[in-house]
Amino acid sequence: MLVRDGMSTIILTIGPTHTLRTAARRMAARHIGAAVVIDPDTSGIGILTERDILISLGSGQDPDREIAGDHLTSNVVFAAPQWTLSDAAAAMTRGNFRHLVVVDGDDVVGIISVRDIVRCALRQREREPATVLVG
Repeated sequence: MLVRDGMSTIILTIGPTHTLRTAARRMAARHIGAAVVIDPDTSGIGILTERDILISLGSGQDPDREIAGDHLTSNVVFAAPQWTLSDAAAAMTRGNFRHLVVVDGDDVVGIISVRDIVRCALRQREREPATVLVG
C-alpha cells in the first residue's frame, strides 16, 4: 500500500504569521494534530504540530503573541505519494514524527499521520484471509 492510498488530501494550511492560538483553534476544530504552514513570500513549506504548540505553552510563551513561523518542526521530512506506507513509517520513526507532509514535485498534495498508517494496516489485515491451522 502506498502513501497516496492512506494520506488525507484535505489539509489545514496556515500562514507563518498566524498565532499559535489561531493555529490551535483551527486544528482542534478539525480534530487534527498538524497544520501545513505555507509561506507565500519564500515559497517555503513547513509543519506546525500539536507538539510544537505544547512546547511553546510549556515554556510560558503567550499563544496570542507567538506565531507559527517561529515554532515549525525543525528538519521537516516530506513524503512522496509513491512511497510505501512502510517507507513513511520508517521516516516517522527515524525523525520521531507523527505526521509527514506529502509533496508531488512542488505541490503539497496531502498529509499522512501515524493514525492513517494504522488505519490502512487494519484495513489490509481485514482483507487478508484467515489462516487455518490444521493439527
